[in-house]
Amino acid sequence: MSNESPKMWSGRFREPLDRTFEQWQRSFPFDWRLLPQEVAASQAHAHTIAAASILTPEELEKMLRGLEAVGLRTSNWAHRISATSGEPDYETSTQQVGAAIVASAPQAEDIHHYVELELTREVGGLALKLHTGRSRNEQIATDMRLFVRDAIDATLAGLQAWLAALLTLAETSGTAVMPSYTHLQRAEPVLVAHWLLAYVSMLERDFSRFTDARTRMNFCPLGSGAVAGATLALDRSIAAKALGFTAPTPNSMDATSDRDFMLDFAQAASTLGIHISRFAEELTLYATAEFGFVDLPEAYSTGSSAMPQKKNPDLTELARGKSARLLGAATSLATLIKGLPLAYNKDLQEGQEQIFDVADTLRGLLSVLPGFTRSLKFRFERMESAAQTGYLNAMAAATYLSNKGVPFRKAHEIIGNAVRLGLDKGLELNALPLAELQALSEHFAEDFYAAISLRATLDCHDVTGGTATSRVAQALSEAKRRVAALPPAEAAHG
Repeated sequence: MSNESPKMWSGRFREPLDRTFEQWQRSFPFDWRLLPQEVAASQAHAHTIAAASILTPEELEKMLRGLEAVGLRTSNWAHRISATSGEPDYETSTQQVGAAIVASAPQAEDIHHYVELELTREVGGLALKLHTGRSRNEQIATDMRLFVRDAIDATLAGLQAWLAALLTLAETSGTAVMPSYTHLQRAEPVLVAHWLLAYVSMLERDFSRFTDARTRMNFCPLGSGAVAGATLALDRSIAAKALGFTAPTPNSMDATSDRDFMLDFAQAASTLGIHISRFAEELTLYATAEFGFVDLPEAYSTGSSAMPQKKNPDLTELARGKSARLLGAATSLATLIKGLPLAYNKDLQEGQEQIFDVADTLRGLLSVLPGFTRSLKFRFERMESAAQTGYLNAMAAATYLSNKGVPFRKAHEIIGNAVRLGLDKGLELNALPLAELQALSEHFAEDFYAAISLRATLDCHDVTGGTATSRVAQALSEAKRRVAALPPAEAAHG
C-alpha cells in the first residue's frame, strides 16, 4: 500500500484490503454527491475546533480557503462538461459530474476521505488537523441531514409551483361542470374547479408533511463523535448555528445512528407520489376516447412508432410509474433500519442511494408537472354532457322529496323506482312526465324539474367543502390565499 494514500483508519491493520472487497464496499461512487454538504460541515467544524484552540486564527483562515477550493470541484467539473457537451439535463449532468469526480480520485474510499485528500493538496499537513474531535459516523449523519434538508427545500419550491398551476387551472375552469365518480361509476355533478381543488388539498397536506419533517430533523450531530460524544470540550452550538440547525442533537448514540429523518423524507415523498399517481391516473383515463374530457398537450406527449394516429400519455404514465420508485425507497429504508442495534452500522450506507433517488425523482416530477398542468385543455362541453346523463341528479331528487317532508330513506326508495322507470323508458329523470312521477309519490310537483336541473343539483350541496357554485368560489379564494401565504422555501429556512 506504499504507493497509495493511507486509509483514514489504516494504522491498526497490517494487511491491505482485498482489492475486490475494497471496490465493493467503497461508497465514493455515490456519496460524492455529498461534497457540498461535507465541505459546509467541515467548515463549521473548523470554526468549532478553532474556538477550542486546536487551530490558530491563521490556520483557520487557511483551512477555510482550502475547503472552499475543494468545494468548487463540483462546479468546475460541471463547467467543463457543459463546455464540451452543451447543456445536459440535470440527470445526465449529475451522472457526468459524478463520473468525473470519482475518476479523479480512485483512492478515495468515501466523500470524507476524498475531502481530506483534496484538502491536503490545498493546505498540506494542516488538513490532518481537521479530523480532530470528530468521527466519520457523525460526519455522514450531518451530511445526510444537510442533503435531505436541501432536498426538502427544493421539493417545497416545486410543490408551490404545482399548487399555483392547479389553482390557475381551477380559476380558468370557471363554473364548468363534470361528473364525479365513486367506484368508477358516475355519481354526481361537480364543478371542474372542485375536482382540481381536491388535489390542491392533497398537496397542501404534502407540503405540511415535508415542513414538519424538516423541523424535526433540523438538529446538528457534529460533536457526537463515533458513539459517545467528542473527546474535546467543544462548543457544539458553533457548528449548529453555522449550518442553520436549530440546536445540537441531545444524544450522541442516537445522533450517529438516527436515520428517521431520511425515512420521514422518503415516506412524505411516497405519499406525494401516491397523490401524483392518482392525478396521473385520472388524466390518463380522461384523455381516452371513451371519456374524452381532456386534450393532452402535445408538448408532453409522444406518438407510436407503429400507429400514426396515436398520441400517448407518456407524462402521466411515467408519473404514475415514478410513484413506485418512491414507495420502494421508503420501504427499503424502513427495512434497512428496523433490525439495527445502536449505534452506527455500515448497513446505513445502503440508505444513501435510496435518498439520492428520492430527491432526483421528486426533482424530475416537479420540474414537469407545473408546466403540464398549465397546458391542459378540457373539453367542457363533453364533460357537461356527461354530467347530465346517467341520473346524476338522483341525489338532488331524493333531497327534493326530503324537503317535502318525506323521510329520506323512503325518498331514496321512491327515486330508485323513478330511475328504474326512466331506464325502462330510456328517459332521464327530468324527462319523465309529472303524472308518472306522481303515481310514485303525491309529493312530486312542477317545481321538481327546477330542483333537479344541473345548476340546482350542484347548488344543493351548499355546505363548507361542497360543490355548490358559491362554495367552490369561496374555497378557491381561500386556497389561493393559503398558497400565497406559504413562504418560499429558502426564505422560510434561511
